[in-house]
Amino acid sequence: MRVFIFTVLVLFSLPGISNDNAQRVRQLEEKLRCLVCQNQSLADSSAELAGDLRREVREQVNAGRSDEQIMAYLVQRYGDFVLYEPPFKPTTALLWVGPFVLLAVAVLVLVATLRRRRRAPEEPALAPDDKRLVERVLGPAAPPAGRDGSAR
Repeated sequence: MRVFIFTVLVLFSLPGISNDNAQRVRQLEEKLRCLVCQNQSLADSSAELAGDLRREVREQVNAGRSDEQIMAYLVQRYGDFVLYEPPFKPTTALLWVGPFVLLAVAVLVLVATLRRRRRAPEEPALAPDDKRLVERVLGPAAPPAGRDGSAR
């Protein structure tokens, strides 16, 4: 009778264990980047390599390794880029600082362009001969409008 009760308890506790493992695997997959897609987590990617990495994570969870051991193994094998949020260190500094550097360069280019436009001299007036030629081709120029919108 004790064996029967023990067997029943074990069988009812197994789905909870596998559910916990599935949740843990999903959390790990969310922390890892797909090496093919690069902008998706392993959990969201449909790439073949992502499937292989998900299988590797499941196998390591089922083998009883801790999250830290699994992450360390994948970082050792694929580098810090496999982490969706890599740590800040000299080898990953470009990943963290790069977008801000690009933004700063874009702002500097925009400011320089706007200053150059402001400093650019106005277009020179046409010489009288050129003005007559333009009027002959296009017709006489329309008189400038006044402040109220009427012609002068």
